[in-house]
Amino acid sequence: MPSSICWKCLSTTLTQPLRHGSIKPRIPIYLPTLAFSTTPSFQLPLPAKKSSGVKVTPKKGTKSLVIKKGKMQAENRARRPAPGERKALRKRIVLSNVNALEVQGMQNIEVENMYDRRVEGQVLRLPGPIVDQLRAVEAFKPTQSWGLFQSPGTLMRRESVDMGKLIADMSGEEGGSRRTVKRVLVGEKGSGKSMMLLQAMTMAFLKGWTVINLPEAQDITMGHTSYQPLPSSSPPSYIQPAYLTNLLRNLPTANPHLERLQFTQPTSSDLPIPIPPNISLARLASLGASDPEIAYPIFNLLVTELLSPGRPPVFLGLDGLAHAMQPGTGYTAPNLKPIHSYDLMILQWYFKFLGGQRRLPNGGIVMAATSQSNAPKVPSLDLALSELEGSVVTRAGQTVPKKERNPFMRYDERVMETLKLGRGIQVQRLQGLNKEEARGLMEYWAKSGMVRERVSEGLVAEKWAVSGGGVVGELERAVIRMRV
Repeated sequence: MPSSICWKCLSTTLTQPLRHGSIKPRIPIYLPTLAFSTTPSFQLPLPAKKSSGVKVTPKKGTKSLVIKKGKMQAENRARRPAPGERKALRKRIVLSNVNALEVQGMQNIEVENMYDRRVEGQVLRLPGPIVDQLRAVEAFKPTQSWGLFQSPGTLMRRESVDMGKLIADMSGEEGGSRRTVKRVLVGEKGSGKSMMLLQAMTMAFLKGWTVINLPEAQDITMGHTSYQPLPSSSPPSYIQPAYLTNLLRNLPTANPHLERLQFTQPTSSDLPIPIPPNISLARLASLGASDPEIAYPIFNLLVTELLSPGRPPVFLGLDGLAHAMQPGTGYTAPNLKPIHSYDLMILQWYFKFLGGQRRLPNGGIVMAATSQSNAPKVPSLDLALSELEGSVVTRAGQTVPKKERNPFMRYDERVMETLKLGRGIQVQRLQGLNKEEARGLMEYWAKSGMVRERVSEGLVAEKWAVSGGGVVGELERAVIRMRV
């Protein structure tokens, strides 16, 4: 029952002193008051409930998470990967499979048959010493299916036989009349551009040429290696000591004939270390690989010696041309602007031979391959290659006209100057295999145990059509990688 008197009035009455004269005034009494509220549970915390000690099992169909407090979680005792271990695993190359069947009667690629028209459409085995040399120049790619077969082999297509004929003819030329062939490989994704580059290096090794290969231009421009400005260079240029060190370390393994060639150039006082007399070129490359600080001057000295009269022809290769010609790289200049790829000395050195500013006195080939699976968009490169190639006639008989210059787009003049018309640069477009070459490749897969069906004319025609007219990458995917 509610009170008949207001609590406020009562508190005021108690605090007022008595007015009677005979009684002394008392000390005022103040009673504590609280604000009125209908939710007293928010004023004070609820008392803790006592644990009954009985574990309640959750109802069926409901999920419950039980976290035990007071106990540390189990430590992750897995070993962390060492620096560079994951990259090595990602780029690991497996060239043989002991579980694959051995192909009986398979020939090795040799000097005598690398330009023979009778081996066109056949798969030839890469010899063991050549495999070691190709590993040293990093010609094999992780995306290629080397690990599915017992030994590495390559298809001799029509363009491969033509390349072998070219290298054989250039090797037979006299020293003063040897020519320099400059070629850029283009084509759609999976058409075999990197494989054609590998075949060209294989034939150059067989003929005793000196091979210097830049296996992936993206590794040069992505900003994952050390760099430093080159003193007294105008415009400013930059060297990459760690990359040059690795390149010099692999040169003697890739080119065993450097052991027999001696250094004959006069030594200069500008070199950081004294060069012993009558040193072999392999030992000279090892000296440059021993210290990154001296890698660049030793590399220049070695190249000068390789281009001196009487030396073997030189093969210069590069894969991923678009990365090498992009205007911006992963490196930053002192003014905080991206460094142009042409300002990196190793690419600048290569483009001088490709563009014709420098020539190979003893003859040789300068070859670059584009990439369609991993490449930045470089309009200057696309326009320059289109002008060099002209109109393209596809296998279906359609003519694709060359690209025209867009007046609203800014092109890189350094790229256009390198790939300028009249510099002798050839553009070779790789298209799909013909049906005879596709049949030879499928028969090799069947002999290796990768194809369970009988290789008939109908199967070859079906897979050739499914692969877009014999595109090697799509043909491999349709025949040995796709399972229904």
